Amino acid sequence: MHRRSFLALSLLTPLAFAGSGWAASLATGRPSAAPDGKPHAFTFGKREFLLDGEAFRVHSGEMHPARIAKEHWRHRIRMARAMGLNTVAIYVMWNHHEREPGVFDFESGNRDVAGFIRLCAEEGMWVYLRPGPYICGEWTNGGLPAYLLRDPDTRLRTRDDPRYMAAVRRYIAALAPRVAPLMASAGGPVLMLQIENEYSMFADDIGYLDALRDIWRENGIAGPFSVSDGLKDLQRRKAYPHGSALGLDGADVADLVKGRGFAGESPVWVGEGYPGWLTHWGEPTFATKDYEATLRHIMSAGYSFNLYVVHGGTNFGLTAGSNAEDDGSQFQPVITSYDYGAPVDERGRPTEQYMRLRRVIADVTRVTPHALPPEPASATFAPVTPRPFAALWDNLPGAAVTLPAPGPNEILFGQDQGLVVYRKRIAKGAVLRLENVRDYALVHVDGREVGSVSRVVHPMLNSKPDLMLPDANSPERTLEILVDTFGHINFGPRIGDHKGLIGPASIDGLPLRDVEAWAIPLDDDWVRGLRPIADESAPTTAGSAGAGSGSAGADSSAETRSPRGPIFFKSTLNIESPGDVYIDMTAWSKGYLWINGQLLGRYWNIGPQQRLFCPGPWLRAGDNELLVLDLHRHAPAVVTAAESLQASRRP
Repeated sequence: MHRRSFLALSLLTPLAFAGSGWAASLATGRPSAAPDGKPHAFTFGKREFLLDGEAFRVHSGEMHPARIAKEHWRHRIRMARAMGLNTVAIYVMWNHHEREPGVFDFESGNRDVAGFIRLCAEEGMWVYLRPGPYICGEWTNGGLPAYLLRDPDTRLRTRDDPRYMAAVRRYIAALAPRVAPLMASAGGPVLMLQIENEYSMFADDIGYLDALRDIWRENGIAGPFSVSDGLKDLQRRKAYPHGSALGLDGADVADLVKGRGFAGESPVWVGEGYPGWLTHWGEPTFATKDYEATLRHIMSAGYSFNLYVVHGGTNFGLTAGSNAEDDGSQFQPVITSYDYGAPVDERGRPTEQYMRLRRVIADVTRVTPHALPPEPASATFAPVTPRPFAALWDNLPGAAVTLPAPGPNEILFGQDQGLVVYRKRIAKGAVLRLENVRDYALVHVDGREVGSVSRVVHPMLNSKPDLMLPDANSPERTLEILVDTFGHINFGPRIGDHKGLIGPASIDGLPLRDVEAWAIPLDDDWVRGLRPIADESAPTTAGSAGAGSGSAGADSSAETRSPRGPIFFKSTLNIESPGDVYIDMTAWSKGYLWINGQLLGRYWNIGPQQRLFCPGPWLRAGDNELLVLDLHRHAPAVVTAAESLQASRRP
């Protein structure tokens, strides 16, 4: 099952009011109530939310601190407020804060969750907190730490695995003290906390949800609590913990009425309403949706809602997740941008839909929204053509380890994503078979690229496991397999998928044994320590391979002094005045892009994304370092500045 399959949102006449206090709440103007530093009681009445005993409609828009440069947080919150919303919903991505067991970071950069929540309060916005442990969110492994995958016997999202539950307890014990002072009952803006996410889409153990709720209570968070699910999955698995607010994802009014059969007198609301949608690598266009009529219908019927998302941001670094069918087929990695077709675009600018939804909210609430904040500054730079800087093969970290056979990166190397190189001296052979590649294998023989195998099915790619090896004049050759990864599957039964060469690797049916291996995490320390090419003035080839479809590329006539790929290319961007900018990589193949040491994310010429967003705060006046690792190109290409992800969607 794909992540949140598109839902047909019908435009029916309202079937029922959400609660008896709806008409009164419109008359009393409670939508304008805002956090003021004083304790407030957010509770559940009869099928409705109450704030200090009066009916209250949660008009929420979701955004994620982890996907936004910290310097832009306040602006994005103000954009939500100017749209007429009164609440900001946020995911907390567990694996963004605990990379290694017991080593937490809730302070640095965009990991300062408490700081983001305090900004919401300063801007008069309530907060709906969604801390997982599982969040999905098109984020790698659904927010669950990859270290959990180092033990192949660990089972995720179940109370029956003591290793998993011990890690969950440790995470909640670390986060809860930061959240407790920010609950509305303590004078903060946090109204409600979600126990788990879309659990009926995965399993049916209500006891697991009850256990999570109890762990929060043991750590000082008394609630109130919520869950969020799709109605069809809820009807199938019925994983609803009694007494929780029931958020229904992609719901129309008819679905919300049906939700009462589970929630009883507890509130039912739109836990996720979709004004946009996610996009995967290789899709022909960026996904979009239109939520205007649906939002008007839901609000007119008196229901609370959470827009997923009001602003998406960016999957910086290696944070983007992946989707797949329940059997693991149709692997679909999510692009670096999380623009999502959201009302506030990736750069923080209002789209045409933003203005229409803003009018709907003002019409129904009869409250004049705040003025829009000024747009963040933009920047540009002259086109540059980076020079070859370092060869991957000259920078394999440390000594090789010899392994009986390839296997999962997490188990063999303790590595989450990044790259792995396997090397083996082989005799003559015709067919290399790489089964269950996760997710992209680039094959070299005697220093020449001879093809690739991709887990992604696309016309430009070879998704078959077999590669024909070139004829050899010598009795022995050097085979090198470079494995590149995408984010872990974030939704469905395949969550927790391992990376690497999972299935057998063989030549003419004989298994590859006793292979040398190097794990390359693409982390900051490794990138800073790159050893440059000895002679940067050496000529390079004029050609380059394409998307890795199995071609040896145009480097078959390469000059002998040319460094062989993959290659790091470096250049300087001269920026007069720092501001937000897109880096256009249309002329490049497949790889990674850093600006001033910050990994912006992945690029890939199968599209639809060709430009990567760089926040202005990560730039400086004057010279800025651009570093590109391209897996296929031997010769540099031009890099240009762009104003937007695609053709403008602004009003």
